[in-house]
Amino acid sequence: MRLRIHRGTREIGGTCIELESGGSRILLDLGLPLDARDLASTPLPNVEGLAGSSSTLLAIVLSHGHRDHWGLIPKVNPQIPLLMGRATESIIRAAADFVPDAVKLNATRHLEHNKPIQLGPFTVLPRLVDHSGFDAYAMEVEADGKRLFYSGDLRAHGRKGSLFEALINNPPRNIDTMLMEGSSLGRLADDQTFPSEAALEETFVDRFKITAGMALVACSAQNIDRVVTIYRAAKRTGRTLIVDAYASEVLKATGQDSIPKPAPGWSNLAVFIPKSQRVQLVRNNIAALVDSYRGFRLWPEELAEHAPRSVMLFRGWMMRDLDQAKALAGAKVFWSQWDGYLSEGSAGDALKADCERRGITFESIHTSGHASPGDLKRLASAVDPKRLIPIHTFEREKFPSLFQNVVLADDDEWIDM
Repeated sequence: MRLRIHRGTREIGGTCIELESGGSRILLDLGLPLDARDLASTPLPNVEGLAGSSSTLLAIVLSHGHRDHWGLIPKVNPQIPLLMGRATESIIRAAADFVPDAVKLNATRHLEHNKPIQLGPFTVLPRLVDHSGFDAYAMEVEADGKRLFYSGDLRAHGRKGSLFEALINNPPRNIDTMLMEGSSLGRLADDQTFPSEAALEETFVDRFKITAGMALVACSAQNIDRVVTIYRAAKRTGRTLIVDAYASEVLKATGQDSIPKPAPGWSNLAVFIPKSQRVQLVRNNIAALVDSYRGFRLWPEELAEHAPRSVMLFRGWMMRDLDQAKALAGAKVFWSQWDGYLSEGSAGDALKADCERRGITFESIHTSGHASPGDLKRLASAVDPKRLIPIHTFEREKFPSLFQNVVLADDDEWIDM
């Protein structure tokens, strides 16, 4: 078996790994680079059979549902088999009705925790991991008597941190090559740790208690851990969590009874559909889905009254609806996404400026979706690979000082296992 990293040896995002054995090949992830202007102008990596056809390209295996790991899939030959988690597929398909340039992917087969899949000469064993992306997997791949472990994106401080500990306590054995993400390097000192989702919950509880009006939390609806954190904090402070149709459909798409959603048995939850989203539902011919929100619906004329007892999953374009409903008195905005999305000229930057103009307090409360350097050390030590190759990082030069058996690879370089 040999491998080739097409993107990721010097950057976060756009991940694509090609594995070859006996003339057969598979891809692990096919992501849209973070710096891509758009899908149309972003070329596919140089992989035979992606855009055309090749009997040797057996499948594309997606580790999770973040677009920097699957975003180039719409450009490939639709006949290529796709493998991903069942919830990953469901969430991507639910989001496609609301997110620009999104698509409804169709999985040929689903990944399941600790259930091996045979793809020609490759045996792929998915390992469910803790990540801000729901239904995320690391993967063991074996062929020709050689063993590779791909970490995917993972962390230890989320609501599924026990999965990381399980990985540490029962790591992949006899690994020849490990591809390990290093997103946190350069963002965090080597001895620092990220706050946990549990710690964020306590912070939100404190902030919600002292917010006179509506608490507006700007976070991704697909960060299911964060939505659970916010819901729990809202419930603990006697507030109702308000979500829009997009978030409602994503939450339902998880397929998990333990995830809050507009469904029987869930209290402290309401659905508000902003005007532009109502237009979008009609335009996409999916307006009928609002029927499932019966009993949870909150109307514009009710927002002002409910504001002091509510938390809203919020995006900047919703400000107009709240303003027109006179629901912004005493409101505060809590930014719960990567601070990189607040860069100058971004939508986050525009939201922050809008809050300043309106006199609305703006505060960042967030934790990373990626493992701290200390947890990466624990993972590398537990797996103890013969060779460790950095991936999904801007700071590969830091790896040799932190980990053993590091080999720095280059994009498009074939590496024999």
